[in-house]
Amino acid sequence: MKTFRCLSGVVALLAASAWAQGPSLALPPGPPAQPGKTVVFIASDFKNGGVMGVYRGLEEATQKLGWKIRLEDGRSQKATQATLLARAIAGRPHGIVFGGFEPNDFAEQVALARQNKVALLGWHAAKEPGSTKELFVNVSTRPVDVARLAAEFVIQHAVASKRPVGVVLFNDNQYAVANAKTEAMRQTIEKCQGYKGCKVLAVENVVISDAAAQMPAVVPRLIGAHGAAWTYSLAINDVYFDDINYPLILAKRTDILNVSAGDGSSKALGRIGAGISQQVATVAEPLKMHGYQLADELNRALAGSPPSGFQSQPILVTTELLKSTGSRGIESALGFEAAYSAIWGRK
Repeated sequence: MKTFRCLSGVVALLAASAWAQGPSLALPPGPPAQPGKTVVFIASDFKNGGVMGVYRGLEEATQKLGWKIRLEDGRSQKATQATLLARAIAGRPHGIVFGGFEPNDFAEQVALARQNKVALLGWHAAKEPGSTKELFVNVSTRPVDVARLAAEFVIQHAVASKRPVGVVLFNDNQYAVANAKTEAMRQTIEKCQGYKGCKVLAVENVVISDAAAQMPAVVPRLIGAHGAAWTYSLAINDVYFDDINYPLILAKRTDILNVSAGDGSSKALGRIGAGISQQVATVAEPLKMHGYQLADELNRALAGSPPSGFQSQPILVTTELLKSTGSRGIESALGFEAAYSAIWGRK
C-alpha cells in the first residue's frame, strides 16, 4: 500500500497541539485532597476507547487521592444508563461521572443526585467544556478545535501530496459533541483554505457501537456512490477506522486516507505508529490528563471550591510524532501527574 509522508506544512500544525505545551503545565491552585471519597464512573460504552482511556487516568488519580472508584458499562443504551445512574445514586457515592454521554435525558436521576448531594461531572457529556446546569464541570477539549485541526490536516496533507480532497464524514448524530465536530469539519473542508476543489461528498451517520458491524456494508455502498472522488475520510471517533481497512482493500481502494477527530484510541495510535495504515492521523485528546482533571474537579466540588477553569488542548498525532515520543507516549511531555499531585499534597 502506498503511504504519504506528512510534509512541513502539515507538521506545522503540531504547534497548536497540547504536546507542544511542554512539561511546565500551569494549573490553577486548588484544595488539598479530600479524604475517603467514592466515585462511580458510568461509561457510555466499554467499546469507546476514548472513554476507557479517561477512566484509566481517573482510576490512577483516585488511587493517589486514596479514593474508591467503581466502573459501569452503559452499553450505548439509555435504558441501561438510566438503571446504572439510579443504582449508583442509591449507593450514595460522593461523585458520579457521565463518561461520554449526556445527562439531558436523565432529569429524574439528576434531580435525585442533587437531593442526595452527589456531585455530577462529565467527560464529553456536553457540547462544550465547562460547567453546565446539570454538571459541576464537563471535561473535554473544545470539539470545534479538534474538528478543525483534523480537517485542516486533510487539506494541508492534500496540498503537500497534490491530491484532490473528496471527503466522507462519519458521524454518530445522537451526541451533541459529535454533531458539533461534524459541522466544524464540514465547514472547514468546504472553506478549503489554501487549496481548490475541496468537497464533502457525504455525511454518513453510523452509531459508534455499531461501526464494526456496519462498515463492511457501508464502505462498498459509498464507493458505489462516489467512486474515485472519495479520497479522504474524516470521522468523529477512531472506532470507524478499526474495521474500515479490510472493506477498502477488498474494493481495491487503498488510496483512501483516513483522519479522525477522535480520542486517540490505543488501536488508532498503534496503526498510525506503524506507518502502514490508511489512517494517517488522529486528533487525540489528552485522555489520561482528562482523568486526572476529573479527579481534581471532583476534589474541588467536594471541598466547596469552584471549578478550575482549566482548558486542555488537542494533540495532532501522526506517524512522525509517535516516532519522536516512542514508548513515552503522546502525553509524556505534559507533566500533569506531578502538577496535580502537588495541588493535592500527594506524591
